[in-house]
Amino acid sequence: MFKRLLDILGSLTALILFSPIMAYTAWKVSKTMGSPVLFRQTRPGKDGKPFEMVKFRTMKDANGPDGKPLPDEDRITPFGSFMRRTSLDELPEFWNVLKGDMSLVGPRPLLMQYLPLYSKEQYRRHEMKPGITGWAQVNGRNAISWEEKFKLDVWYIDNQSVWLDIKILFLTVKKVLFKEDISHGEEATMPEFLGSRSKEND
Repeated sequence: MFKRLLDILGSLTALILFSPIMAYTAWKVSKTMGSPVLFRQTRPGKDGKPFEMVKFRTMKDANGPDGKPLPDEDRITPFGSFMRRTSLDELPEFWNVLKGDMSLVGPRPLLMQYLPLYSKEQYRRHEMKPGITGWAQVNGRNAISWEEKFKLDVWYIDNQSVWLDIKILFLTVKKVLFKEDISHGEEATMPEFLGSRSKEND
């Protein structure tokens, strides 16, 4: 219950404090990419139940000769890249926290199609609400492998406490300010998760 109270107070405070930045970001996204300003996508929440996560849009609509969307690195705009480096694109997720879909701290919500690819141990990351930031994000973020990321997520599930959440929040601010561990190698985002190497052993 205290974690939920922290989520409500923290997300409400963030939405108020960051409202001028969010208003400017929304205007800039509209100017550089048009509408919609927000990117909405169904993600798995607690126990794998789907919810609609909202972020600021970072990529323009652009298709190749075959009519299919171009790769992410060809569609992301300079301002979109800046938003990802500074995590500005994630500010609307405080609304998800206020609604109760997410928590300030928890395993990051990934894609619905990843659910059947997890090992039993990795699936435990869904025992709690997903978070805006998490233990994996302050210990490598996109600079570590999927296997390492999931181990850190499960470690958090087993060791969660209010003090650990506060520590993660402070470390997240440090990571954002110093722009640490923003991308996986030269990739704009993590490579697609294709399944756990240990899945067949579970």
